[in-house]
Amino acid sequence: MNRISIIGGSGTGKTTLANNLGKQLNLPVYHIDGINYLDNWQERDKGERDKIILKKINEDRWIIDGTYLSTLKQRIDKSDYIIYLDYSTIVQIKSIFIRFIKNHGKEKKEIPGCKEKMDWRFFWWVVNWRKKKRQIIIENIKNVDKKKIFIFKTRRQLNKWYKSQFKRKINTNLI
Repeated sequence: MNRISIIGGSGTGKTTLANNLGKQLNLPVYHIDGINYLDNWQERDKGERDKIILKKINEDRWIIDGTYLSTLKQRIDKSDYIIYLDYSTIVQIKSIFIRFIKNHGKEKKEIPGCKEKMDWRFFWWVVNWRKKKRQIIIENIKNVDKKKIFIFKTRRQLNKWYKSQFKRKINTNLI
């Protein structure tokens, strides 16, 4: 396990899983949101962002969390393993609200210079994510060797797998 892509919608726990796996496997972790956003939620130029991501995936060892579609195929092609957190919209909404309540106004470690916030634009993004993005992800992973793909529909499934791999539960305190 030298190159792992973690994909899924907002609120699925990609960042928490990436951080836990990074510690467990001693791999560098790259959060695409941390590449995409500059201070105070200013978006980086998409071309520049994608260049940075493509440079990272050419490294020998990494975990990358994020589902940005512009580089998804390249990340999948370079990955030893793909973990897809395919949780329901209800779970995603619940998770983003819990995260907001716990962390409102606190700087996000994976996105330096950005404080946890909630707005209608983000909320509607989460509400519509599965309808708009899920099929694109399925299309991108359908021809990948099934031994390389782990799809989890619930946190319980993910925790069971994680515990079987590493003999302990995931730290879900950050979700």
